Amino acid sequence: MTALTLAIVVAFVLGYTCIATESLTKVNKAAVALLMFVVCWTLYMFDPLQYLNLMHPDYTGGIAGMAEKVTTIIQEHLGDTSTTLFFLMGAMTIVEIVDQNGGFNWVRGVMKTHSKRALLWRIAFMTFILSAILDNLTTSIVMIMILRKLVADKQDRLIYASLVIIAANSGGAFSPIGDVTTIMLWNKGLITAAGVIMEIVVPSLISMVIPAFILQYHLNGDELHMPEAKAGGNDSVGDFTDTQRKAVFVIGVGGLMFVPIFKSITHLPPFVGILLVLGVLWTTTEVFYRHLHRGHDDEGTQKRVSNLLSRVDMSTILFFLGILMAVACLSEVGVLAALGEGLNTVFDGNHYLVTGIIGVLSSIVDNVPLVAGCMGMYPVAATGDMAVDGIFWQLLAYCAGVGGSMLIVGSAAGVVVMGLEKITFGWYMKKITWIAFVGYLAGIISYYFIRTFVF
Repeated sequence: MTALTLAIVVAFVLGYTCIATESLTKVNKAAVALLMFVVCWTLYMFDPLQYLNLMHPDYTGGIAGMAEKVTTIIQEHLGDTSTTLFFLMGAMTIVEIVDQNGGFNWVRGVMKTHSKRALLWRIAFMTFILSAILDNLTTSIVMIMILRKLVADKQDRLIYASLVIIAANSGGAFSPIGDVTTIMLWNKGLITAAGVIMEIVVPSLISMVIPAFILQYHLNGDELHMPEAKAGGNDSVGDFTDTQRKAVFVIGVGGLMFVPIFKSITHLPPFVGILLVLGVLWTTTEVFYRHLHRGHDDEGTQKRVSNLLSRVDMSTILFFLGILMAVACLSEVGVLAALGEGLNTVFDGNHYLVTGIIGVLSSIVDNVPLVAGCMGMYPVAATGDMAVDGIFWQLLAYCAGVGGSMLIVGSAAGVVVMGLEKITFGWYMKKITWIAFVGYLAGIISYYFIRTFVF
């Protein structure tokens, strides 16, 4: 490894450390990721010719065509990254439209029961299903808001909230649109929608059901006491009628489910399908709002898509841009390929061990750069474990998603629930970590039997 390559790796590691310790440094991880992206590529440009000769042996332009070639390489990586970013922006906007216009109101009615254990299983399966269609962050927020209206006891609500984290991460792992990591793998063509659903759904379900079974015995009694309704409370949302809210839900959520079908029919990238759904939903809500300018104040019209776009979490989008482009630089200097070969040597090509360890690491550090790194470390093979829908890529989708449940800071769902319900890191680690790990391990074992004896 040359001194320049070492400097690039050090810059990446320092940036990664700042991202992992965001709660201590109080510096937004998106800012660090963008700096990391720029610093890595700037260092690369001190001597790009050595890397062009190493990673692009067909390059014959010499020093004269060096800058143009590097620009082309960066644009290619940016194009790959942008397909993920546009998909995420479209999906986040669709979910925001559905949520702000009352599309999720019906979920609370489905949850109502007087039995604590019945509520636990309803929460588990509803979260699991919704997170496969939406994303684990949005699903977690929706379910916590519902729990606050249904569960008065704080200790019980902590148990339910912990299960929401586990179920949200498990549900997102088997769906091509349920988690950022599966979106990345699907966009890159490393997994197919049908393949990951068929072969990962059972392990994901097991990783949720076993923790739910254990957690039901942590509840105090079985009679559920609901919080007292606040005087003057109003659950209506905006100016939409009940029928219009249902239409928004069906178009938004149904459209998200349609995206994999659209891709299989047209063979266009997934982000094109997402933009189609966004366009249809946007047009529909504009039609619903067309009379609100007459005889109404502007309060209702604040929920129009043109206003809701400002609520899309752009810092998250910029974080993905920075981290994915920084990882692309590591790929271009040959570090990821060397690391992949080293892991294969150490673990003797056992991909269950490699991905299992990656899953454990994803509970400590962000799973996005971990998965992005793995995508650069290992080339796609025509056959075997590294082929499209091979054992390695499917296990990576499962382990990176479900593994984040083992620590409360290991996933976006965990971090948001931690903030909403004031769950401490220590309480979660003492009460929940081992339960999540048992489910995680059981899912990997079930996947082994499925791949060995079924497929």
